[in-house]
Amino acid sequence: MTDKHHLTTNTNKDVIYIDVDDEITGIIEKVRGSDKKIVALVLPKRATVLQSVVNMKLLKRTADGAKKNLVLITSEAGLLPLAGSVGLHVAKSLQSRPEIPDAPDRGDSQTEAVEDDMDTETADDDATLDKAKAVGELASAAAIEDTIDMGDEEDNDLADGGEHKAKGPKDKRLKIPNFNRFRVLLVLGGVGLVAIIVLAYIAFSVLPKAQVVIKTDTSSVDSSTTIVLKTQPDATLDVKAGTVPAHQQVVQKTVSQSAPATGQQNNGAKAAGTIKFYNCNKDDTLSGTNHTIPAGTGVSAGGLTFITAQAVTVEPSHFVGNNCTKDKVTAAVDMNAQVAGAKYNQDAATYSVAGYGTITGTGTATTGGTDAIIKIVTQADIEAATQKIGAQDATGIKEELKTDLTNLKYYPLEATYNTATPDTKSSAKIGDTADNVTVTQTINYNMLGVKEDDLQKVITNDISSKIDTKKQSILDYGLQKATFNPQTPIDATGGTVIMQTTAVAGPDINIETIKQQVAGKKSGDAQELIKAYPGVTSVKVTYSPFWVGSIPKHTSKISVTVEKPEAATHSNATDR
Repeated sequence: MTDKHHLTTNTNKDVIYIDVDDEITGIIEKVRGSDKKIVALVLPKRATVLQSVVNMKLLKRTADGAKKNLVLITSEAGLLPLAGSVGLHVAKSLQSRPEIPDAPDRGDSQTEAVEDDMDTETADDDATLDKAKAVGELASAAAIEDTIDMGDEEDNDLADGGEHKAKGPKDKRLKIPNFNRFRVLLVLGGVGLVAIIVLAYIAFSVLPKAQVVIKTDTSSVDSSTTIVLKTQPDATLDVKAGTVPAHQQVVQKTVSQSAPATGQQNNGAKAAGTIKFYNCNKDDTLSGTNHTIPAGTGVSAGGLTFITAQAVTVEPSHFVGNNCTKDKVTAAVDMNAQVAGAKYNQDAATYSVAGYGTITGTGTATTGGTDAIIKIVTQADIEAATQKIGAQDATGIKEELKTDLTNLKYYPLEATYNTATPDTKSSAKIGDTADNVTVTQTINYNMLGVKEDDLQKVITNDISSKIDTKKQSILDYGLQKATFNPQTPIDATGGTVIMQTTAVAGPDINIETIKQQVAGKKSGDAQELIKAYPGVTSVKVTYSPFWVGSIPKHTSKISVTVEKPEAATHSNATDR
């Protein structure tokens, strides 16, 4: 039987090729499965299975137990000492002479030849293992053409292999250390040590925190001050006069809003007709007064107005008794409807004459009026779009102004928010033909800001007479809840506002000094130290996490809070 892994050249010799991924159990099974007394294992390069003394011993024990002569075919230098330590024969190729390499504890370089009893192990066959012959010669069975040609020796070399116990004398106390396992343990130990150091640093340097809460005999003090805000470059702080320099922040926005056109215009034809006039005024008859009706005079009938096209003079008619004879009727003049429209087409009618109460017109039927209605823009349409702009929510613009002032290190006064006169443009004029009109306004939004330190100085000046400055200082100026009520219109030059706030006065405690004094101390020691400050009524110290037993040494890990009374919120002005 011949295949890739198992090649037999005669009845007494087996050649087994080992793959690089073969396990030691698989190799042992192949050796046990061979029915030959001489088994040559051809090892691949860099196979790790036989680089273990244990595996080599197992392979040797298997060969001995199966009464087989085992020869390893390899040129791996690292494998030779292992084979020598367990007494396995090694040959560089099937044509090389098998030898037992030097074991690691041997001092000489002498190698053992294959023992003669390899020949006597074949009870049923007469094949012998000649120590003077190569493995290939033994396998040929006197036929040169049956010799297994390994080709390039390096291609048939295998990596490291298993272990078997050597036949020769050996120091039982000698053990070959497993350097791979030692290396892994060393690396794992180093990683573990680093992890312990990192965890210890986090647990005892990063995580520990302490919070110190101090209660004092503090009091609330109300303050109400009139402040004159000035934006001029030369403005200076005057706490007694209440003058505070201010900065005007401006944000320009262009906003557009549309409204539908609601006006109508009839572009149809105007109705036309003719009209005659007569004057039945008795006074005019008696005085003989004539009246001239100029062209463009309006005449009305049935609620519709027409315009005369020519001037005409009306003489007074005569009377017979009280009856007007209407004998002085003018010639007919043209008249046209005031505006276009089919409704101006009407029958003959009597017309009143605008400005001439005693003169009457008799008009013919009017014809030719047609309708062609179109939409036009009215003043009301433009005002509707403008009102939409004014109704927009200004919250976002206010927040933008406040943010800009804060970034410039100013305290924003939201109550001073105002808008300048906008620059307004319309997409259509009044009377233009359009379906809708768009109004665009460019608006400057303004807000004033002041330096917070200036406000604190004004508050200090106001309440200094209300506290004992020898024992108390201002702990909180109350600016977070302060209100500002404008008293005059706010413009680019400034304005006047009333500032109302509730300050908190109490013992003068320096937070940073407290942190430095309690750093690294136990809770009890820190409490006694802080209670020695005038005005301190109680101190509470807490740690975190649970394993922390003292205040951290780094002040950045310490939080100190001085509890203050709630400041009242004023409701008569806009809160900040």
